[in-house]
Amino acid sequence: MGSNFLLPFQDLNQTPNRPTTSTPLVVPKVEPKLEPLDEPLPSPLPFHLSTPPSAAAAVPSFDLQLEFNRIAELFRSSVPQTVPTNGDRTVLPDSHPDSLALVPVPNPETQVSSVGLTPRGNRKYQTRSSELVRVMDLKPEDEMYFRDVVRKTRMVYDSLRVFALAEDEKRKDMMSPHRRVRADLKAAAIMRERGLWLNRDKRTVGNLPGISVGDVFFFRMEMCVVGLHGQVQAGIDYLSSSQSSNGEPIATSIIVSGGYEDDEDGGDVIVYTGHGGQDKHNRQVVHQKLECGNLALERSMNYGVEVRVIRGFKYEGSASGKVYVYDGLYKIVDTWFELGKSGFGVFKFRLVRIENQVEMGSAMMKFAVSLRMRPLDARPTGYVSLDLSKKRENLPVFFFNDVDGDHDPIYYEYLNTTIFPPYVYNGGSTGGCNCVGGCLYDCFCAMKNGGEFAYDLNGILVRGKPLIFECGPHCLCPPTCRNRVTQKGVRNRFEVFRSRETGWGVRSLDLIPAGSFIAEYSGVVLSHEQAQIFTMNGDRLIYPSRFTERWKEWGNLSQIFDDYVCPTSPSTPPLDFALDVSRMRNVACYMSHSCCPNVLVQLVLFDHNNIYFPHLMLFATENIPPMRELCLDYGVANESTGKLAICN
Repeated sequence: MGSNFLLPFQDLNQTPNRPTTSTPLVVPKVEPKLEPLDEPLPSPLPFHLSTPPSAAAAVPSFDLQLEFNRIAELFRSSVPQTVPTNGDRTVLPDSHPDSLALVPVPNPETQVSSVGLTPRGNRKYQTRSSELVRVMDLKPEDEMYFRDVVRKTRMVYDSLRVFALAEDEKRKDMMSPHRRVRADLKAAAIMRERGLWLNRDKRTVGNLPGISVGDVFFFRMEMCVVGLHGQVQAGIDYLSSSQSSNGEPIATSIIVSGGYEDDEDGGDVIVYTGHGGQDKHNRQVVHQKLECGNLALERSMNYGVEVRVIRGFKYEGSASGKVYVYDGLYKIVDTWFELGKSGFGVFKFRLVRIENQVEMGSAMMKFAVSLRMRPLDARPTGYVSLDLSKKRENLPVFFFNDVDGDHDPIYYEYLNTTIFPPYVYNGGSTGGCNCVGGCLYDCFCAMKNGGEFAYDLNGILVRGKPLIFECGPHCLCPPTCRNRVTQKGVRNRFEVFRSRETGWGVRSLDLIPAGSFIAEYSGVVLSHEQAQIFTMNGDRLIYPSRFTERWKEWGNLSQIFDDYVCPTSPSTPPLDFALDVSRMRNVACYMSHSCCPNVLVQLVLFDHNNIYFPHLMLFATENIPPMRELCLDYGVANESTGKLAICN
């Protein structure tokens, strides 16, 4: 964390000499300041967490304090008791010492203190920071650090949102529809109250540390939480003129979602329509004005300041019906005013994508669609097999290699579920639930999980646990039961591919939402004694006990609830068996190792009750876009090569 990568404004009206001595290292703060949204949440938030119930009750509509207390109480009750300027455009050449400056300011030494900010009305939170910075030249370890910070923040957001959904589902018969508040808004409001929003102490121009091109979001509130785009509704995020040190607004990001009929999106080139002048039906009814976000885009063009571009579009299977993809940095190269299709004047801005960035995430998603439908047309060469599973999975598993002639995966027998020794099924309880019409919360299997279901109605994992009991063959509930998620097999199309970096890898051709089931990690189970013999023969063995307990991170709300305790029930003994994948394996066995994974291992039982031999089920810990590699934390890696040591 010791690199000088925060670059503040410099005065373009002067030409200072380059410093001859090194400046102190500046490290960006990760802990955010509490601040309000540029657009309001469901209700004003004029109170502290310590506000007494009588004061909180005076707030109409959505009351954050009451909602927080309600969710906290529901959370505690769901855990078993044993679970303790205007003018010519001036852009300096790259070689100029001020080329990295964003806008001129009177005095770089006092640009922050010269801006007086007072909260509006009775708001508790300070407004967003007026200090604009660029983050440059991050070292690999810094990038990994910030990526992990963002990953964990997004995991808290998703966990809290899913938990709120699950609890609302329990109370749906007691709740009035008009009083329900969307879970994404609840999660964001509570995280802001707890000071968990990122990138609030500085306003970053350019790429945000920890957020990669291609990252996907299902909710605009989540982009507010991580600081990618700070507007809940408006498509232009900007530093207002009242906050700017030189009195001019500067744009930092835009969302291109087809909300204006005059937009033209050509991928690398965008003709973006300014905001304003629309009615509630998105029809242009008055002329736009050069003010607010429109003026900010014009000023950003004048100073050559890049903006982040997020594309939003409808996506089937999304929890919100839409998906937002971060597509990288663009420069505004031209602007003009013309009559739009509705006959009213609109401002237009031409944006061109900056070169030498990775492929746009939205383009990769379109490419993945073509692969799913016509793989040989999309990529005529490189495919070795269009179904490595030989129809043993619900969907085909592609095998792609354009690196070398290694076709090794096709010679293994595909194993879609783990093979246990016969004695695993002997003995123990063979009882199941009697929920003929479908499982409810008093279901026998739900009681084994602590009186709750492990998944929401969409099959999303609510909270990681040491062990999850699903309904099994001895249960009377139908196959459509909500407590039969992992045993139904894969629901996404995967591709095993040859990688120059990791050898073999796995990627999905579908967008996988956070908390979704991915696949089982399959193999042939060996006892401890058998594993010792097989190791002598040089066979490849996977030891489940070595997998890092990443399940503890999913649903970890310790930053939300002060009395949060990590689940310890249902408890499991140490896993003293191995998986032989030397001859029989499935798609999961080709996943690479990472110390910052996007997949976790969750232990599950459904076809037997022997807790010594659970299934290893894989779930997504984040929204995984198509064509992004899936990776696990195997817990053991060769430090000299970074390669996974899966065999002894």
